[in-house]
Amino acid sequence: MLLMGLDVGTTSVKAAVFDCEGRQISLASARTRVSFPAPGQAEQEASRVWAALLSVTREAALASGGEPIAAMSLSTQGDAVVPVDGNGQALSLFHLGMDYRCQPHAEAFANEFGGYELFRRTGMRPHAINTLCKIRCIRETMPEIRQNAAAYRTYTDYLLALLGAEQAVIDLTMASRTMAMAVNDTVWDGELVEAAGIKPGQLSKPVASGTVVGQLSRSAAESIGAPCALSEQTLLVAGAHDQVCAAVGAGVVRPGMALDSHGTAEVVSRVLDTPCLTRAMYGAGFPCYRFAGEGRWFTFSLNHAAGLLLRHFAGTYCAEERARADVSGEDLFDLILGGAASKPTNLIILPYLNGRGTPINDQGLTGLIAGLTLSTSRAEIARAILESLAYDMLANLDAAEAAGFHTSSLRCVGGGARGRLNLSIKADVTGREAVTLAHPEAACFGAALLAGIGAKAFDSVDDAARLARVRNIIQPDPQRHAYYSGRYELFNQFYERSHDLLKQAAVR
Repeated sequence: MLLMGLDVGTTSVKAAVFDCEGRQISLASARTRVSFPAPGQAEQEASRVWAALLSVTREAALASGGEPIAAMSLSTQGDAVVPVDGNGQALSLFHLGMDYRCQPHAEAFANEFGGYELFRRTGMRPHAINTLCKIRCIRETMPEIRQNAAAYRTYTDYLLALLGAEQAVIDLTMASRTMAMAVNDTVWDGELVEAAGIKPGQLSKPVASGTVVGQLSRSAAESIGAPCALSEQTLLVAGAHDQVCAAVGAGVVRPGMALDSHGTAEVVSRVLDTPCLTRAMYGAGFPCYRFAGEGRWFTFSLNHAAGLLLRHFAGTYCAEERARADVSGEDLFDLILGGAASKPTNLIILPYLNGRGTPINDQGLTGLIAGLTLSTSRAEIARAILESLAYDMLANLDAAEAAGFHTSSLRCVGGGARGRLNLSIKADVTGREAVTLAHPEAACFGAALLAGIGAKAFDSVDDAARLARVRNIIQPDPQRHAYYSGRYELFNQFYERSHDLLKQAAVR
């Protein structure tokens, strides 16, 4: 039996086919575009994401050998939302999770219900990242859209509908992230939904991850164009939030483990046996929402622009490497990081070109590079970027320790898990071992495993996750960890002493 996992991220869409022993048969990916029309805004065109999904699905299916694919499931980026008309057509661009124009509406929720009280109720603090805040913003600032909107969809339910789901459905991990559902519940919170100006019927029906929600429609199968592999017999199965899928694919399904997922964002996540709704969790901005496994919850820390920072550096300052990559076909980031400095730098970077996420939640912050001289090279800056992201991770690990979650080992997945330099820096800075896996694209693997639950190939999330296999373990170097510990203190001092000045400098 073959299973397909689709991963719809912020800047790429991927499709992978696996067999029931966990062997990857094929993989395809395509870039997607994010537009930033104004400071604090981030949008994406739904039709282009759909076209990319069709393209990678076709490529992966055709490369899988012709055997029918029994089931497929989705891993999707969190929090993005789009209003749709009665036919399910998008009425605007998707407002992405990193779109913060709805901050006043998040503050309105906090004023009406209380910030900590909302967190204890939903597991989500009132924040501009939340889907419900974005919906309220759309309704209150876009009256022409409000009049024509029949429903509001995340990428999960929007794409499932296009693929052929029998009704509008959203998996519980995504629904639980919206701030529109009580943390222990499985249905929408009517009072909170009403406060956003909508009715529960304008949101999709929540279902458990691994639930069969339909079969691939004839039109979707024809649009994909791989009839030997994908047909109307292929089951559509409810997937999960991309971080949850990555955790399943990495075998992180029980408390005591931690996952480092490095893509557009960098996320360190954990599974919980019971909801944790303490003041420490609230203060750090750590969410608490449903996990794919029954009776478990999920939390994470977030640097929402880690991968974007590397992409910005590559696009702005690395023309030589870009030209070489165009000619040779080599990976651009491999070229840049392959030439990065081999020893720790004396640079301090605050990597917050789009604000700072957890545990500080400083949305107005901008970036900084300190320690530049006339001899500073691009290679040093490339390494210093990786160091700065590791410092940010360590700040989140420290906050997690204060909230009661100890971490001695990080299972690393995503694009950032490909390079040994990045993994070594993480281990040396944090003092934790960095573990790589057989499938670094764990979100695709996790989605495929959830598809397998729907197809009865696996009994449960725990049964499926046993297929996650460790590839390598990188231990921290004691001398470099000691050096980086001092630099980490300096990193924190730079933030404390400069964050107000950086905000002032950004005002025009």
